[in-house]
Amino acid sequence: MERSAGRSRRRRRRSRSVLGGTLAVATAAALTVTGLVSTAQAADVNNAKNAGFESGLANWTCSGGSGAAVSSPVRSGTSALKATPAGQDNAKCSQSVKVKPNSTYALSSWVQGGYAYLGASGTGTTDVSTWTPGSSSWTKLSTSFTTGANTTSVTVYTHGWYGQAAYFADDIEVTGPDGGGGEEPGPVIPAAPAGLTAGATTTSSVALSWNAVSGATGYKVYRNGAQATTSTGTSATVTGLTADTAYEFSVSATNAAGESVKSAAISARTAKEGTGPGPGPAVPKHAVTGYWQNFNNGAAVQKLTDVPADYDIIAVSFADATPTPGQVTFNLDTAGLNGYTDAQFRADIKTKQAQGKNVIISIGGELGTVRVDNDASATAFADSVYALMRDYGFNGVDIDLENGLNATYMTKALRQLSAKAGSGLVITMAPQTIDMQSTSGEYFKTALNIKDILTVVNMQYYNSGSMLGCDGKVYSQGSVDFLTALACIQLEGGLDPSQVGIGVPASTRGAGSGYVAPSIVNAALDCLTKGTNCGSFKPSKTYPSLRGAMTWSTNWDATAGFAWSKAVGPHVRSLP
Repeated sequence: MERSAGRSRRRRRRSRSVLGGTLAVATAAALTVTGLVSTAQAADVNNAKNAGFESGLANWTCSGGSGAAVSSPVRSGTSALKATPAGQDNAKCSQSVKVKPNSTYALSSWVQGGYAYLGASGTGTTDVSTWTPGSSSWTKLSTSFTTGANTTSVTVYTHGWYGQAAYFADDIEVTGPDGGGGEEPGPVIPAAPAGLTAGATTTSSVALSWNAVSGATGYKVYRNGAQATTSTGTSATVTGLTADTAYEFSVSATNAAGESVKSAAISARTAKEGTGPGPGPAVPKHAVTGYWQNFNNGAAVQKLTDVPADYDIIAVSFADATPTPGQVTFNLDTAGLNGYTDAQFRADIKTKQAQGKNVIISIGGELGTVRVDNDASATAFADSVYALMRDYGFNGVDIDLENGLNATYMTKALRQLSAKAGSGLVITMAPQTIDMQSTSGEYFKTALNIKDILTVVNMQYYNSGSMLGCDGKVYSQGSVDFLTALACIQLEGGLDPSQVGIGVPASTRGAGSGYVAPSIVNAALDCLTKGTNCGSFKPSKTYPSLRGAMTWSTNWDATAGFAWSKAVGPHVRSLP
């Protein structure tokens, strides 16, 4: 989902290894009778500067302001590059690297996310590049080049692809003879971390955070004096604890030079048993989902109680990522919401639930960087979402991750959450159209993996461009056929009709493209459930139990005088 109007949605130095040793010097025995000594040969080094983006974008230039240093995901250290392509920009980030003439260099980078390219130009011989169409985990790109007789610098670059998802890059290497700059200096043992604090707790876990330490590449977390876990960021969640029990925690900083002394210890107590949220209101057979904006992007600012009764599921947008992979938190934007207080927000959740509505927390959006790609991050995700449910009373979670999703570990995370929250848990998903074209896609696989606990998939039929329908024909967004032929893929691909919804913008300002009038949405609902009001595409059968519709957002709906919910809400309730 988008945060901005029109296109709506939401340091320290790390050590570097020296390849080939330090200096290969001639042995003293090589001294000849003529008094000559064999020439010392310098070892290969990484000639790239700020190769891990620990100093932000220093030494790098990114087109159109497309690049930023982020704390998650990272492959090593505490930072990585995130670059976001636009329609006319491929998010190219480059650096001029000093090299030696007539020399060979190995070029590599670790990448993740959308399409990612790595290359070198100005080599004086043959310029090179390599790429990957995208990955949900860190993948290494590698190539090599040879410099010309007069080449003393080359341009090393990464870029994505126009209009595609953001890509991440880390640990870029240009390994070969020292071109004049040499490598960054090696590390020294870091100082002890400061600012250790305890955050959200569950019956079996405690979330911890601390201040970054200059020169550290990792941290060790201790529980009652014994090492409990490690982290490459400035937070961690210690799991496997006993309910209603006090523990003592401390943390140390590490790098290639060694481990610091431990921080000052703090005490934290796990939650008591039986304090989790109870089951929420039942989701209606046919339901309308609306995203509520926890930010001001030009749409009408709302309290939760301003959301009309036509909405059955309200997805609070969005949770925030923490430095711990997979972990999320929530921060109400009181200033942006005209002084809407945390106490009012919590009370309004209860009011909506008393009216039979479900209020859930949405994870992701256009700017979301939550990554769940291993067992630790899956547990951190489940624990932190459940902690928000217990804290605020949310009835469930919405998965709106637009920068990559790993089906294996998101499945684990949602099943862990379901085990904690029980049968009343509401799980919704909002994939983009490209994510649901095939059952082999990570989003589609996740939906099928959790079919027994999944509430609804409200695919975003906008900001898309043309896509294939279930009949193999290409359909353009903004039509009844686009809605029905793409929904058919999910309906025939294994999801129950009650788990399929149609997601559209609430107004022309709610998305960059793909807006359709409410009458088109209603026609698509009729076509799928009753076989009437279809366009050129008509499904081979009807799906009377289709769940309903979704919109981005309740705020844009309010801006347009609630035209969307006034038309679509009653129509959804009238479905068979």
